[in-house]
Parts: sequence; structure tokens; C-alpha cells
Amino acid sequence: MPDIGFRRARESGPGAGRRRVIVSVIAAVLAAVGLPIGAAAAPARIPAHTRVIHNSTITSHWERVTVDSVAMGRPVSVDVLHGSGTGPRPTLYMLDGVDAEEVSDWLTKGHAADFFADKPIDVVFPAGATGSMYSDWERPDATLGWNRWETFLTAELPGAIEPYLHGDGRRAVAGVSMGAQGAMMLAHRHPGFYRAVAGMSGCYSTVDTTGSAVTTLTVASRGGNVMNLWGPPGTFDWLTHDSTVAAEALRGTVIYLSAATGVPGGPDFGELARQPDLVAALQLVGGGVALEAGSRLCTENFAKRLSDLGIPATVHYESAGIHAWEDFAAELGPAWDALSTAFWPDSGR
Repeated sequence: MPDIGFRRARESGPGAGRRRVIVSVIAAVLAAVGLPIGAAAAPARIPAHTRVIHNSTITSHWERVTVDSVAMGRPVSVDVLHGSGTGPRPTLYMLDGVDAEEVSDWLTKGHAADFFADKPIDVVFPAGATGSMYSDWERPDATLGWNRWETFLTAELPGAIEPYLHGDGRRAVAGVSMGAQGAMMLAHRHPGFYRAVAGMSGCYSTVDTTGSAVTTLTVASRGGNVMNLWGPPGTFDWLTHDSTVAAEALRGTVIYLSAATGVPGGPDFGELARQPDLVAALQLVGGGVALEAGSRLCTENFAKRLSDLGIPATVHYESAGIHAWEDFAAELGPAWDALSTAFWPDSGR
């Protein structure tokens, strides 16, 4: 399939009607060939050997566990924040940005442990997904290795970790930057598996000009070859991972979206002051401004697509903020307010 380039950034222009028709036609093609827009809707049976094989205590409510993954062919480290209370609880899966280090940046930079300390939900942070898009890759990569993150996150990890945590079977997924795109992909490709999804400062198309470039650069920035991800950009597998095209599959899911403008704000000046030297500070500003400005455009395009379909979403735009962790951490409160309605619609938790 050629690169079809939706160019959703110009949705209101003279060609907007034609682009909407293209999206509708592609959706019809996917259905006609027997592949729903929300492909892989039902999670696969949990492999018998996927299990928690090790655990260690970090704090009174923070635990690190190791899950032996059949799909990944290796053990995967997962950090867990135990929710408040003693009964079964929902589970929130939190996905990192491009670095996705061995300890989640949500915990080391995003203040998640403090934020969730009094929340009645277990929070799970998979680690080590650097540059992977949280997807199942077509081929092993010389730098990024063998990635089967979609299978791990939907068909393996819930069946291993939720019984371990005494989860009640209700779940949500949220992410930032690369993890925002990953979270939305998982939600649209597995309709109904998650009650809620949150994307913070992400891009949600894989086939329009911006989304294709962002996906390619995300993988390449950590040394990966994007051809190993879903094949050549613009081909069929890229299309099936496009949440903008697949937005209808999100109907009935609680959705939260947020982005800033790329203009530095209050939290950013403190983060700049903590950089080790001027070069690092300039890199933070330059990259943070461009990435967040791009994320804002992507978020506006995706929010418009949802609105055009009549799919409700909570959308939070900040007037200032760059692509940096102090800004991401500030989104935990608004995101939680939206996500929690999927579990406690009347309690205002």
C-alpha cells in the first residue's frame, strides 16, 4: 500500500471532505478484508509459563517484580505501586516515553509514587521498552532486540500481575510521549480490554505526514531500524496501528488527552536550573519546545477526529509547557480525575 498521507493537520481546509472520505474508505477496506479497525480485540489466552518469578520491596507500597515473558523471550522488570485499601482493586498500566529505562521515568522523574500513594488503584510500570512503540515488531532489531510488547502487555502481563495484586479485572492504560501513542494503540486494537485510556503529549496517527515522521524518528533516535517495526512506512501494518483511523474502536472507552504549547512555563525553569551545564539546558529547551509543539498539533488533530465521530473525550490544553517531565508530572492530577470516572463514576475519587 502506498503512503496515503492523510495530513490531518489541515482538516479544516478545502480538502477536508476528501480526507474524511479517504479515512472512511480505508476503514471500510479493513472491515471488508476481515480485519476490524480495532484489530486483535480479544486478548489471547495467557501463556502457561508467564508468571512472576521474583519480587523485591522498594518502599512500603512500591515493589519491583520480574515477569517471565514467553512472548518477549526474556524476563521483564515491572514496578508496582500498591493501591490504598485492602480489597481487590482496578489496575492502571503506565507507559514511559522513548527511553523507557529499567526503572520507569514516571517513578524517577514524574513523582508517580507520591501521587498514587493514597489512590485506591494498583499502578503497574513496565520497564525496558526503549524505542519500541510498545508494539509487536515484525522482525528482531540489531539494536533494540526482539520486541513483542503488545502481546506482553495484553496477553501476558495482566494474567500474571493482576492475580498477584488481587486485581478486580478492571483496568486502564496511560502513557506519555511514545507511551501515549502506545497506550492509545493498545486501547484501539483491544476494544473493551481497558475501561479508560490517557495520552499525554503524544501523536496518534502513524500514516499522516507528522505521525509517520514521529514514529520513524522515535525508533531511529534509539538506534532502531523502523523497517523492522511494521515494515515500510505507509504499508498495511502501519495503518492498523493508526488510532486516528481506528478511533471508532475507542467508543465507550473513557479517554483523556493533554498537551502544552512548547512555550516554556513555570516548572520548566526549575528543570532547566537542574541541568548539569548550559549545553544540556539548551538541548532540553530546543528538543522540548519542538516535541511539545508537535505533540500539541497531533493531539488537536486526534481530538478533532474523536469530536467528528461524536466520541466523548476529556481534552486538557496547557498554555505553557515543554516536552519535559515536570510538565508531564503536572498532568497526573487531571488525568486521574478523568480515568477514575471509569471505575467510580459517582464518587469523584
